[in-house]
Amino acid sequence: MLNTIVHGQPTDRPPLLIAHGLFGSARNWGVIAKRLSDERQVIVADIRNHGSSPWFASHTYPEMAADLAELIDGQADVLGHSMGGKAAMVLALNHPEKVRRLIVADIAPVAYGHTQQGNIDALRRVDLGGVANRAEAAAQLTGLEDGLAEFFLQSLDLKERRWRLNLDALEANMDAILSFPPVQGRFDGPTLFLTGANSAYVQPDHRDRIKDLFPKARFAKIPGAGHWLHAEKPREFEATVRVFLT
Repeated sequence: MLNTIVHGQPTDRPPLLIAHGLFGSARNWGVIAKRLSDERQVIVADIRNHGSSPWFASHTYPEMAADLAELIDGQADVLGHSMGGKAAMVLALNHPEKVRRLIVADIAPVAYGHTQQGNIDALRRVDLGGVANRAEAAAQLTGLEDGLAEFFLQSLDLKERRWRLNLDALEANMDAILSFPPVQGRFDGPTLFLTGANSAYVQPDHRDRIKDLFPKARFAKIPGAGHWLHAEKPREFEATVRVFLT
């Protein structure tokens, strides 16, 4: 079963299950999860091959969705960002009885043509046996987009001299991660596609596909935010999630 970080106590409202994106972890969502836990219990999962969750050779969305389904006792609201958003969509499509409301953060149910190989290569170039602290590791993380080095370092286990990321499995399954699996059926529950106004991940021509799978989908944008909308505009992100869920 996946490793989770639980915030707050059960209430009369469904718990909120959060699924992070590629190279992330449950720890990345600590501030937002803690704030949202004032009204409901919030459960943040480490996706397989990330954080403290088990490592597997395979890393597909049906598998990630099944992992998340095991964490839901009854019904939950579900929020997923990027890769976690795709896993959350497949969860809602394959197990609609387990999802009350769905929030998909800055991703669409489509295949993407970009690559993450450069980020994997950058992580592998770090001499984990020779770094004494995070600053030394950060100095070796070069050629990355702004903010990514700090983000990656949250998955560095200095004591064990390892990344809390199964880079071999993520690399081997990258085509599956960037795509979206064949699915049948639809999720008829309330669904919010929440995007960053400066992000290009969810395009107008994706909306027909989204509506086919999620007929009650609504769309909202956070001004001034890109793909990492929850980190760039945490207060606005939290407020939008809170309004949609309540």
